[in-house]
Amino acid sequence: MSHREIRRSSKLKIGCFVPAVGLTAIILFLLLFPHQPQWNRLRDLPTLGICSKRLSREILDRSLEIGTQFMLNNQKPEGNFNYEYHWIRQKQNPEDSQVRQAGALWGLTLIYQDRPTPVVAEAIEKALAFFERLSRLTPDGARYIVYPGDSVNSTGTVALCALAHIDYLRAVGPQLSDTKYQKYQQHLDEYLKFLVNARTDEGVWYRYYRIEDGQPFGEHTPYFDGESLLALVKAAKYLGRDALKSVALDAAQMGYRINIRDALRAHPDSRITKGYYQWSSMAFFELATSGWPDTEKYGDYVLDLADWMIDVHRTLQRTRNTAYAYEGIIHAYELAVQRQDTKRTKKLACVIDTGLEKLTSWQVGGPIPNKFIRQHGTDDPLALGGVQNHRSQPTLRIDVTQHQMHAVILARRYVYKQ
Repeated sequence: MSHREIRRSSKLKIGCFVPAVGLTAIILFLLLFPHQPQWNRLRDLPTLGICSKRLSREILDRSLEIGTQFMLNNQKPEGNFNYEYHWIRQKQNPEDSQVRQAGALWGLTLIYQDRPTPVVAEAIEKALAFFERLSRLTPDGARYIVYPGDSVNSTGTVALCALAHIDYLRAVGPQLSDTKYQKYQQHLDEYLKFLVNARTDEGVWYRYYRIEDGQPFGEHTPYFDGESLLALVKAAKYLGRDALKSVALDAAQMGYRINIRDALRAHPDSRITKGYYQWSSMAFFELATSGWPDTEKYGDYVLDLADWMIDVHRTLQRTRNTAYAYEGIIHAYELAVQRQDTKRTKKLACVIDTGLEKLTSWQVGGPIPNKFIRQHGTDDPLALGGVQNHRSQPTLRIDVTQHQMHAVILARRYVYKQ
């Protein structure tokens, strides 16, 4: 399936455009008869570019401010984070996830890039030290993580630790002491070496690796394929690891073939493509804007995948938190602006505004809390700023907030610039 085929498969199957004069009547009908199947596809009118702007830079600034505080308040003395908190019962979930812990670290580095402060830098370096204590070297000098309590470890953890090093080094630069700078550079090179060595014969990534020696094994997963690809692309693009360019480009093509083209041929609303979506969109955006030869097609992929996420996967109708989707959709919006694609820009802007407004209302203590959150008000510092995974389920998982804060950062950077 080519990127043009993906585009065709993602178009709405609506016979004609909604006349403006009938819009009020249609909305009233949808409210009165919400279960009429023939109207289901009109529920997300933003996909047609029809919406009322609800978000603002001020709302997003406040959301990011309080979300950052949530992440800082939920960092443990050891450097890792509270995994999940029931904010009404004030009870911690003892479960954990090494990949989501590493993702929270990466999320802090993205926050620092956007708003560099000493307190966020201190939290980042505490988390880096946590993963440093858990790391080992293979006989050939590649760095990997051995997470406590897990019998096998995940390639995605290494990829996210690499991304954290990449984006912190990009942001902090000469402000670091020579000792720290050299250490973080060395650790990054060792993580990247592990990722290069952990590729399968197909050119994507093994899912797991052994604790004893870091030997990779297991089937690939679209999540770790995307996370690993993004790390290689950003290291090559921003930190001068030119030797990784050919590896990254090869992995991008193989990942596209396996996780997008072949996956969508097998199922139009593929769970594989959904897992690969935001990571590949971020990586493809970086490639499309790199200036490297033969990378313009990756911009096409980002735009077509955004149409798929909206029109086929139907992100606006999902009842769980979909902040991850906006990590890809907002990059597509920026590419549409750069290409002067007015129709697509309008559609993506409406989807971003509608979707992020809903998700922002799920933030405890946020600027526009929904009815459920208002009814259970709190001043608990472990809850304020956290984002629910559902509009009325009072659990706050560290990765849900991390992904949403990244989406907020991207929205402020590209959509709500003032």
